[in-house]
Amino acid sequence: MKVRVGIVGCGVVGTGVVELLLKNSQTIRKKTGIELILSKVADRDWQRPRSFHVPEGLRTHDYREVLEHSDIVVELVGGKEFAKRLMHEALDRGKHLVTANKHLLAEEGQDIFLKAQEKGLCVGFEASVGGGIPIIKALWESLVGNRINAIYGILNGTTNYILTRMLEGGITFEGALKEAQERGYAEADPTLDVDGWDSAHKIAILSYIAFGGFFPFSQVYAEGIRHVNLLDVELGRELGYTLKLLAIAKRREEELEIRVHPTFLPEEDPLAKVSDVFNAITVEGDFVGKTMFYGRGAGAHPTASAVVSDIVDIAKYMVSGLPCRRSINWEEKSYKLSQNFYSRYYLRFDVPDRPGVLANIARVLADHHISIASVLQKEKVCKIAGREKEHIVPLVILTHKAYEENMRHALQEIKSLPVVASEPVLIRVEEEAE
Repeated sequence: MKVRVGIVGCGVVGTGVVELLLKNSQTIRKKTGIELILSKVADRDWQRPRSFHVPEGLRTHDYREVLEHSDIVVELVGGKEFAKRLMHEALDRGKHLVTANKHLLAEEGQDIFLKAQEKGLCVGFEASVGGGIPIIKALWESLVGNRINAIYGILNGTTNYILTRMLEGGITFEGALKEAQERGYAEADPTLDVDGWDSAHKIAILSYIAFGGFFPFSQVYAEGIRHVNLLDVELGRELGYTLKLLAIAKRREEELEIRVHPTFLPEEDPLAKVSDVFNAITVEGDFVGKTMFYGRGAGAHPTASAVVSDIVDIAKYMVSGLPCRRSINWEEKSYKLSQNFYSRYYLRFDVPDRPGVLANIARVLADHHISIASVLQKEKVCKIAGREKEHIVPLVILTHKAYEENMRHALQEIKSLPVVASEPVLIRVEEEAE
């Protein structure tokens, strides 16, 4: 059977999809019995350089030509407004969809999925999370018999590279970001990456699948790494932790926690060992236990591989004549996300090096039902902090698990203490210890 595939958007990923479909079409046909025909490729600018030559006969400036000549429409333009209009128009014309648009799906995907359900059409979006890592297919198929209790992982290669360089190279956030931009790992405007929104979009999409329900994206907590201090990275290492930007989705009875923030992990945790631009995702199911998925989270070829995987899956549905089941069922349940997280905490206070300071802070924490697990206060780190002449030292406290609301109230009270010289630092800690 022949299936026509059209692409709208021929940037880095789109060019990779064109290359894969043209180079490996015979391989795909031998494995599946389906012949994928690349029909049209639309882009506004055919003058910009590309890593692979797109044949002249496939090129067009008009996306409507793609809709006219394709059975499966691949949206790779990114952004929201035009992409949303394109997807709705494609569905209205009975076309299946494949997209890598995490931004649109996370924030406004409900209407798209509902329309696809009503029309019996597929929406493939494996490439929206994790690049070439088949995490969405795993949740839909391999882990379908499990009640998913938690998903957490490193979902952004740019921030993982920056934190790796801070840890291993001993350089500041600003220096590591500049290096990432020079290497092409970070955009000129890195806001979506370093402020946590890219990871938040991805963990929202995974949560829609894993927990089978809907929640407004505005309820997802996102905190980035822009204000991470090299001092805390180094002090965390002294305590046996590695800092990562972690995306976390947890089921707590009938509540969900979905959050993105800098997180200390025990250095022996497999996620703590994921360095450079790589991604890794851990999924906890009630029967399978913990499984981990690892690979490159971005790039033309890994992402193109995920896009073509969706194309092939949809083509198989078309051949079988069965209705498409690859869609999120938004009607199962609506969730309200809890912002009262339950976590361990790393706290750093800049305080005078004199007796009684720790006792004052410990009293406030105890008043808010927060128990101290360990304390680190060493004079040798004064020079790192740059406050040695003022006799100000970093006091680091690691707590047992506590509720976020209690912690925030405690910090408000501690900030008003005369012994606290600057804004306290809070970093959450993920580990099994209570």
